[in-house]
Amino acid sequence: MTLIELLISILIISLGLLGLAKLQMRMQLSDMESYQRAQALLLLNDISSRMTANAPNASSYVTGASSSVGSGMICSTSSGTRQQEDLADWCNSLQGAAEIGGGNVKAGAMLGGRGCIQSLGSNQYMITVAWQGMSPISAPPSSVACASGSYDGSMGCSNDLCRRVVTTVVRVATL
Repeated sequence: MTLIELLISILIISLGLLGLAKLQMRMQLSDMESYQRAQALLLLNDISSRMTANAPNASSYVTGASSSVGSGMICSTSSGTRQQEDLADWCNSLQGAAEIGGGNVKAGAMLGGRGCIQSLGSNQYMITVAWQGMSPISAPPSSVACASGSYDGSMGCSNDLCRRVVTTVVRVATL
C-alpha cells in the first residue's frame, strides 16, 4: 500500500464519519420535532375532552384566533368557573408546567406553545395548538391563524416557516 492509497483511504473514512455526524444531528432534530408534536396532540386532546365534558358551557372556552393562551401569557390563577380553571390549567400546560427543570424552569411542553379555541358556529369549535419548530419548513395553511407571526425572526424563520400547528374540530352535543 502506497502513501497515496493510505491518504485516499483516510479521506474516504473521514467523509463517511462526517456524514454519520450529520445524520445523527438530523435524527436528533427529528426526534425533538416528533416529541413536540406528541405533546401538542396530548394538549389538544386534553382541552377537547374538557370542553365535551362541560358541554353546556363550551362557548365559554372560546379564546379566538388572535388571542392565544400559553407561552408568553400570564395564566389566570382565579378559581372561578370550571371553564376558567380548565383554561388556566391548559395555559399552564402549554407553558410546560407539567415538568419543572433546574432553576424552576418549565420544561414539559413545546417551544413557545400556544393554544386557540375558535367558534365555528352550531356547537362546533376549532382547537389549535401552535409551537415553534426547530427549522424552517412550509408554513401552515393561512386559514389557521393561531399564533400567526409569533415565531418569525429566530433561527432564520420568516413568514411562519417555523410555526407548527395541530388542529381539530370538536362538535359539542346539545343536551
